Amino acid sequence: MIAAAAGLDGTARRALGELFALYRPPVLAYLRRHAEGDADDLAQGFFEQLMRLNSHASADPAKGSFRNFLMVALKRFVMNQREAANALKRGGGCANVDIESAELTSDHTPEREFDREFAKVVVRQALKHLESEASRAGKLALFQTLSPFLFDAGDPQDYARAAEALGMRRNTVAVAVHRLRQRLQELVRQEVLGLVEDERDVESEVRALRIA
Repeated sequence: MIAAAAGLDGTARRALGELFALYRPPVLAYLRRHAEGDADDLAQGFFEQLMRLNSHASADPAKGSFRNFLMVALKRFVMNQREAANALKRGGGCANVDIESAELTSDHTPEREFDREFAKVVVRQALKHLESEASRAGKLALFQTLSPFLFDAGDPQDYARAAEALGMRRNTVAVAVHRLRQRLQELVRQEVLGLVEDERDVESEVRALRIA
């Protein structure tokens, strides 16, 4: 999508805008580590700059994933903001954006926060697809009842209540949860497949997001 949007016609701009809106949370998470109180404005400026300067036109899919492309562009943006702020200070002006220059020593670095929020976006998209599949199959109530078990095993009482609500046996509910989890894993991989150029990179990207 990024490569195809190089011409920036109306359709391409809208598609790119939707893509940027979807992945705004990891950008915000990264910027919050570098600026206090201005992360929203910085994020808006970052995406506007990408659109205005057509920075995405130089994106080479062979160089990695969309996650890496976004991170590199974001680091360049922050560096430029820092340089602009320092230039204003040297000239006696007052910088509008205060960018932290100190490196974080904890595990919660801006990069890790970015990856964590990026992973959440991918999983949310996979969940939306899973819910759509359930709805089309007439199993929306089943999905809505069992979706809490996708990330939390729950206890026997939780399964018993779910089974009663669905009119199913508890063992049947456990099987249904297992199948939903398997399908969710498949949908996460499909989502990641759209974010990398080479299918061989899917597993490494999934591992990176799982770590995040």
